[in-house]
Amino acid sequence: MVKVKISDWKADSSMDEAYKALRTNIQFCGADKKVIAFTSCTPNEGKSNVTFHLAASLAESGKSVLLIDADLRKSVLMGKVQVEEEVKGLTHYLSKQAKLSDVICATNLPKFHIIFSGVVPPNPAELLGSRLFKDMIRLVRDVYDYIIIDTPPLGRVIDCAVVADSCDGTVIVIESGSISYHFVQEVKAQLEKTNCPIIGAILNKVDTKEYGKYGKYGKYGKYGKYGKYGEYGKY
Repeated sequence: MVKVKISDWKADSSMDEAYKALRTNIQFCGADKKVIAFTSCTPNEGKSNVTFHLAASLAESGKSVLLIDADLRKSVLMGKVQVEEEVKGLTHYLSKQAKLSDVICATNLPKFHIIFSGVVPPNPAELLGSRLFKDMIRLVRDVYDYIIIDTPPLGRVIDCAVVADSCDGTVIVIESGSISYHFVQEVKAQLEKTNCPIIGAILNKVDTKEYGKYGKYGKYGKYGKYGKYGEYGKY
């Protein structure tokens, strides 16, 4: 099993407390909510950062956690770790170029494993909707306490709705002050067409100066360019 190193994920104490609170909320959703997909309306809302830190926080609490990077179009997760050897990812497994054991990476945080996205494929939605993906989720359910799945923004592409079919719940990450109410409602309506319940939403990048030191969960900062998804999945 390839091992990758994560560091500085608890650099800010207020951020650490925010993720502990989020972790607690996730756990109170019930034991039947163990496979959870995260999406957003648009790129750059901090969704991947939220999923990464939540997964790490859950592992720190003693839970066994698998973080799956299902953003097969424009992943940023690899930039959050230090890798010293070649890593195969989800696309390698779904295209039958690697075994499941070959794509699960261990980290220096006990009980925290990651499946990276792998190379960009020509058919992301088809791979995520395949029988092989569904079978993979069934397999890892029996191994981990939580499976956190990072998916592309549902306001741009349909991938999250495809993945949600294999999940117990979905969460929408919303950037404070940047996304309109109506746009969020459109994304929510798209998720509601699946058989997977929406278990909550996360208001991200809140300006704590505006709300006071303890009024909100902290300002998670900026996370870099997410990139453009092109014209995929406009509906």
